[in-house]
Amino acid sequence: MISKRLGIFLLGFAATIPLISCTAIPARVTMSESSIAPGEGETDLKAAYSNLARAGGKVYTLDPHASVIRIYVFRGGRAARLAHNHVIAAPKFTGFFYLSPAGTSESRFDLEFRLDQLEIDNPAYRAVLGSAFASVLSPQDVAGVRKHMLGEENMQAGKFPFVRIHSLKIAGDGTKFAAKIQVEMHGRKREMWVPLDVEGLPQHLSVTGAMVLRQTDFGAHPYSVLNGLIAVQDEVVVEFKLIGH
Repeated sequence: MISKRLGIFLLGFAATIPLISCTAIPARVTMSESSIAPGEGETDLKAAYSNLARAGGKVYTLDPHASVIRIYVFRGGRAARLAHNHVIAAPKFTGFFYLSPAGTSESRFDLEFRLDQLEIDNPAYRAVLGSAFASVLSPQDVAGVRKHMLGEENMQAGKFPFVRIHSLKIAGDGTKFAAKIQVEMHGRKREMWVPLDVEGLPQHLSVTGAMVLRQTDFGAHPYSVLNGLIAVQDEVVVEFKLIGH
């Protein structure tokens, strides 16, 4: 009898592995903030930076085709080897940088992208990341990741479609800068400092940097099953190289 029950448990556990291994950034917190209409943020940004351009200084439009934004989500738990790491790209975004004639302290930048436009686990991106991302995900696996990550029980992309990054303060000189930014995601806002490498000014703009976001800071609860046997790590790494003209 004991061996029979154990066999039933193992069969049930094995059936959950494909679902578990392709689940990322779930959220169980229902937020009260109102949703944002599609396209509203992009229109507001263009208008704001058009006004800055008329006031003097230079405005650079960030180019999604020349830029790179990568988000890394990591497996966790005691049986992490049964799950997958994930690499997510933002091939479409809207962004601007304003170089003020008054100097760095008066300059600013904004960037935003939509969760429903994210590209998940592109095989070419996974292939260059080494053994930790070497597993091959089927189209069904990727569809499962998207469903669990962006659905109503998780990041609620329909209700909170945008991730927004807004600079509050910029310090530094030459090619090395620090920016205090406000990140808005899943209806919550958090502030942090990030280091930036900046090249090309004033002819063009190239900004390279990275930051770490904790999902729980934005009301999301990383997935965990069987008392943490398989889980998703709270920390998400964001790397970017933004090109502006």
